[in-house]
Amino acid sequence: MNEATFPRLLLEHAKLRGNRPATREKDLGIWQAWTWSQVAAEVRALACGLAAHGFRRGMHLAIIGDNRPRLYWSMAAAQALGGIAVPMYQDAPAAEFVYVLGDAEIAYAIVEDQEQVDKVIEAMPEIPTLKHIYYDDPRGLRNYQAVTSIDRLLEDGRHYDAAHPDFFDAEVAKGHPDDVSIMLYTSGTTGKPKGVCQTHRAFIVSAQGGCSFDKLTPDDSILSYLPMAWVGDHLFSYAQWLVAGFTINCPESADTVMTDLREIGPTYYFAPPRIFENLLTQVMIRMEDASAVKRWLFRHFTGVARRVGPEIVDRKPVSIIDRLRYALGDLLVYGPLRNVLGMSRIRVAYTAGAAIGPDLFRFYRSIGVNLKQLYGSTETCAYVCLQPDGGVKFDTVGEAAPGVEIRIGDNGEVLVRGPMLLKEYYKRPDATAESIDAGGFFHTGDAGVFVDGGQLKIIDRAKDVGKLATGAMFAPNYIENKLKFFPHIKEAVAFGNGRDHVCAFINIDMGSVGNWAERRGIAYSGYTDLAAKAEVYELIRECVEQVNTELAQEGELADSQVRRFLILHKELDPDDDELTRTRKVRRGFIAEKYAVLIDALYAGRTVQHIETQVKFEDGRSGMVAADLRISEARVFGQRDTRKAA
Repeated sequence: MNEATFPRLLLEHAKLRGNRPATREKDLGIWQAWTWSQVAAEVRALACGLAAHGFRRGMHLAIIGDNRPRLYWSMAAAQALGGIAVPMYQDAPAAEFVYVLGDAEIAYAIVEDQEQVDKVIEAMPEIPTLKHIYYDDPRGLRNYQAVTSIDRLLEDGRHYDAAHPDFFDAEVAKGHPDDVSIMLYTSGTTGKPKGVCQTHRAFIVSAQGGCSFDKLTPDDSILSYLPMAWVGDHLFSYAQWLVAGFTINCPESADTVMTDLREIGPTYYFAPPRIFENLLTQVMIRMEDASAVKRWLFRHFTGVARRVGPEIVDRKPVSIIDRLRYALGDLLVYGPLRNVLGMSRIRVAYTAGAAIGPDLFRFYRSIGVNLKQLYGSTETCAYVCLQPDGGVKFDTVGEAAPGVEIRIGDNGEVLVRGPMLLKEYYKRPDATAESIDAGGFFHTGDAGVFVDGGQLKIIDRAKDVGKLATGAMFAPNYIENKLKFFPHIKEAVAFGNGRDHVCAFINIDMGSVGNWAERRGIAYSGYTDLAAKAEVYELIRECVEQVNTELAQEGELADSQVRRFLILHKELDPDDDELTRTRKVRRGFIAEKYAVLIDALYAGRTVQHIETQVKFEDGRSGMVAADLRISEARVFGQRDTRKAA
C-alpha cells in the first residue's frame, strides 16, 4: 500500500473481486450495477479517450454534476493519466464557475447534463484555457456545437486503446503516491475559495485509517448523494470505496434520496448535521399529523430512549427493566422509525462539516443509530478525529485519528500534523506558508480544548469566538446549533461580540412551520408572509426561551442568552452569498449586508424596514422588502430586561 495510487487500487479490486458490484445507479426507477471489472474497463476507456483528445500529465479535469458513476470514474481516468480532478459544486451559478474554472486553468470538463453544459458554455468567454466539454446525459443537447458525449469519448478511447495496448498500464505505472490526485476548493466563508491540492497518499492514508478504525469491508454499502466537490464525499464515496472495496450507490436524483436510501439500506452512512436536522424535522411533522395514540407512543418511548438508548448502543450496563422497555420501544417505535429513515441496516453513521447539537446527536443514538462525529477539513482530508465505538461523547468530536497528532496552541487554536495534510494551496504559496507552521502543524482556525482524557471539544471557529461586554465568552456557533435543534428553526445567526447581550436572526423552516400553521388554520401566501405572523413569532419565542434556560445552566455561557431576535423575511441562500455551497453561514457578509437590522436589534426598536436584493433560480435579480418585527425573549438567572413586544 506504500506505493498505492487510486488507479492501482482500482485495478487491484478488478483482479481480486472482479465480479462483485462496485457501483450502482438508479435510472428510471431501476437499479443498474457495474462490477469492479466493468468499472476498471470503463475507466481505461475514459482515460484513453482523454489521452486521444490531448489530455496529458499534470492537466486539470473539471467534474460537474450530481453523483453519477461516470463522473466518479472520470476522476480515476484523469488520475490514471497523471492528471488532477477538480470537482465543482453543481448548484453554483455560471458566475461562480468562472472563478474556479479560471483559477484552476481548466482545459477539459466532464459534466452531467444540459444544465451544467449551459453554465460552462456561459463561462467559456472568460476562460481562454477551456477547450473540451463532455456530457453524460444527452437530453436537450442534440443541436449543441463544440460539446462531445461521454459515449463518443469512450468510443474514441477504445479505438486508442486498441492502437496503443500498452499505453494505459504504462501511464498508471508512472503514477506516484505523492502526486496531486485531487484539487478541492474551500467553501470561501471569509473570501475567495482556495484550491486545496491533496495527494494520492494523503487521501489513501486517511481512508485506510478510517476503514481500519470502523472495520469497513467489501461487504459494506454506502449511498453517495452529497456534492462531489465536498471533501466528505471524496473521502467516503471515493477514497474509502477504493481502499475498502465496498459498493457505492448513486441515487436517481436529489428528490429521490430518501426513497433510494430505504431501498438500498446502506450499512455505512455519512451526512452533515443539516441532513440529520431535516430528517428529524420531517419525523416531527409526521408525528404532529399522527393519531393521538401514535403521538403518545412516540413521546413515551422516545423519553425511554433518551434516558437509556445511548447506553444500550454503547453496550453499557442498563437495568433489565429498562432493557425490556427499550426492546418494546424498538418494536413499536425505534425500529419502524429507522426503517422510514432508511437506517435499518446502518452499522456506522458519521456526521461532520459543522458542529451538531448535542440534543440532535443524542436523539439518533437513542433510537439505535450508531451515529458518531468526525472532525476534519478540506486541508486534512476530513480526517483529524474519530469517535470510537463505546467512547462517544455528545460534546466532543472524538480522539486523534490513527497517525494524527493534535496540539492546542497558546491562543486555544487546534493545530494538527500528519500524512493527511494538504500538499499546498494552488498558486497560493503565501496561504500555504501561513497555514502550516515551521513545525509542520496545520492551523485549523478552530478553537478547542481536550476533555475526558484526550477527546477534543471544538468550541467554535477561533475567529468567531469573542467576548461580551461583560467579559463572558461569546461562542455564536454553539448558540446557533442549540437553536437549530428545533424543527421550526432552519438557520440562525447570533451576534454579541463586544455587546452587552446577544441578539439573533432566525430563518424558520418552511415545511415545519407551514405544517404547524395549516393545522391551526393560519393562512399565509409564502415565506415572507408566514415569517411575519404574530403566532409564528410566539412559536419561535418559545424555542429561544428554551435555549435560554439551557444556557443559564452553562456557567460562563449563561450571559450568552438571546435577549432579542427577529425572523428574517427571506431564507439565507448560497446564491445570495449568505451561505457557502456547503451551507455554512458567511457571518461577516451577513453582518455587513444586514447591518441595519443589527443596529435595530441593539437600538431597542420594535420594527425595522428592510429591502434586500435576491437572485432567482432563472438568474434574474429582484428586491424583497418587508417591515420586520423585533421580539424580546426572557432570560434566566439574569436581570430580565424584556420590554413589551
